[in-house]
Amino acid sequence: MIQSVGRAVEILHCFEEQELLGVTEIASRTKLNKSTAFGLVTTLTETGLLEQDPTTGRYRLGLELFRLGSRVNADTRRMVMPTLDALAEQLEETVNFVRPDGGDVVYMIKKESTHSMRICTRTGQRLPMYCSAVGKVILARLPDVEREEIIRGFHFQAFTENTIVTEADLRQELLRVRWNGYAVDREELEYGLICVAVPIMDGAKRPVAAISCSGPKVRMTEEKIAQCRNALQDQADRLSGLLY
Repeated sequence: MIQSVGRAVEILHCFEEQELLGVTEIASRTKLNKSTAFGLVTTLTETGLLEQDPTTGRYRLGLELFRLGSRVNADTRRMVMPTLDALAEQLEETVNFVRPDGGDVVYMIKKESTHSMRICTRTGQRLPMYCSAVGKVILARLPDVEREEIIRGFHFQAFTENTIVTEADLRQELLRVRWNGYAVDREELEYGLICVAVPIMDGAKRPVAAISCSGPKVRMTEEKIAQCRNALQDQADRLSGLLY
């Protein structure tokens, strides 16, 4: 990796959890000296990847980054969005399209529920596989060697008292998911959140994405979970044919 490029990417990642940062904060987060951080931030600002707030002097992600990001998977969005629209209308809950990235899943496309009580995921959000339905359903269908390598790399964190936090418990859960063909997150990531997910397979029968339906526990009854599972499964093969 070219060192300066790697450092610039680290700086951009600093803004994942905080909108505005000063050079001193960026230097601290990236462990760069302040002059190096300032030079990189200046270059990123000149290219539009960062922009400086005229009032505070702090920096935020720039519009050029948004413009480039909007071009990522534009064809995928065009093909997937009608399906998510239909599922959201049918199920009256939030639906998501995610892709795996190492031991995480990334939320690529989202269609919000019309209900006022919604789930606070966001496009671009990255979550570990072990605590999400979409992650578990992808992980369960990966080849054994690849799955084990990912599991051994997890640093388990208990988001709620229901979060799976051991390799043994995760392997047992993945056996059930593989047998059932779908996964359920029962308040493993967030209290009050229930999520159902199914995998999207490519032509080689490899899980390359997943779709899910998420809603608050008060609405996600066992009957609703079954309805979501069936609707998602009906669409998964069609999306696989469209995309892969």
